[in-house]
Amino acid sequence: MKRVSDIDPLGVERANPSDAEREKLRQERLQHDKYLGFQQLIEFCNLGEYGMAKELAARHSSWGYEIVDGVVMDRVD
Repeated sequence: MKRVSDIDPLGVERANPSDAEREKLRQERLQHDKYLGFQQLIEFCNLGEYGMAKELAARHSSWGYEIVDGVVMDRVD
């Protein structure tokens, strides 16, 4: 770790990612969020909390899942 006196506040300490790198990171984050959401929905269904699972799926429609008869399914639009 650098000492505060060694840091140039106007200098370039870290390169900014390019637009393509930012988009890639954004896509990876969205995919990870979707995976974690799927795991949460499955857990609610396994616990018999179908109402909670339906509410969570509706609140996070960007995940693309719905609950049908207590089963997590890909939503078909």
